[in-house]
Amino acid sequence: MKLFDLTGKVAVVTGGNGGIGLGMAGGLAAAGAQVVLSGRNQAKGDKAAAGLGHGAVFIAADVTKKADCDRLVAETVARCGRLDILVNNAGIAIRKFPQDLTEADWHKVMDTNMTSAFLLSQAAYPHLAKAGGKVINTGSVMSLFGAAHTAPYAASKGAIMQFTKATAAAWAKDNIQCNCILPGWIDTDLTVGARAQVPGLNEMVLQRTMAGRWGVPADLAGIAVFLASAASDFVTGAAIPCDGGYMARG
Repeated sequence: MKLFDLTGKVAVVTGGNGGIGLGMAGGLAAAGAQVVLSGRNQAKGDKAAAGLGHGAVFIAADVTKKADCDRLVAETVARCGRLDILVNNAGIAIRKFPQDLTEADWHKVMDTNMTSAFLLSQAAYPHLAKAGGKVINTGSVMSLFGAAHTAPYAASKGAIMQFTKATAAAWAKDNIQCNCILPGWIDTDLTVGARAQVPGLNEMVLQRTMAGRWGVPADLAGIAVFLASAASDFVTGAAIPCDGGYMARG
C-alpha cells in the first residue's frame, strides 16, 4: 500500500545492530527505506547491515557524544543524500536497587538512553525539517511503570516519552512527526540479562502479557513502518504500546 511505502527515504536507527533496533530496521528496509544502522561495535554492525540487505549500511558512533552524533548525521547525508527518518533506539540498563547505584551508573544509563536522543534529534533537525521527516523514539512499558531495580532505566524512558511530546509540539510547524514506541518485554540480549538477574521475571511476563509470550524484535517492525510512513502523518506526540497487552491487563 502506497501509504506505507518508504521507497526513496533514508532512515538512521541507533542501537540498530541488534535487538529491537534491528527488528525495526528490518521493517523499514522491507518497506523500501535505505537504512543506516549505528552502534559502537563495528564488526557486529557490519554483520547486521549485511544480513539486513536492501542497501543497508553501518556507521559506528558513540551516541552519548555530541561530536559523534553530528558526524553520524553528516556522514549519513553525505553518503545517502538526505535524512527522512530518525529512530532513537540506543539503550542500556543497569539493574540495581536505588541505594546501590553509583553516580556513574546513573549517568551512563541516562546519557545512553536519553541524552543521545536529544543530541541526535538536534543534529538531525535541519534535515528532517527539509524532508518533512519522522522521529521515532524507543520508550518502554517502564515509561509508565516502575520496578525496584530499574530506577535510571525507568527515569530515562519516562523522560524520552516527555521529550517526544515536547519535540512534537516544537516541530509540528516543520511537518515533523515525533512519536514514541513503548515496547513490552521483548526477547533480546538485554532481557536475557534481566531474566538471569530478576527471579520470577519470566513467569511474571508470561502471566501478565495477554499474548502469552515474550515479544521478538520483529514484532516492532510494523509499528516502525507505520510511524515512519505517510500513514502516520496525523499522528504526533503519541506514545504507543507494542507489548502484547501487558499494560492493558489490570
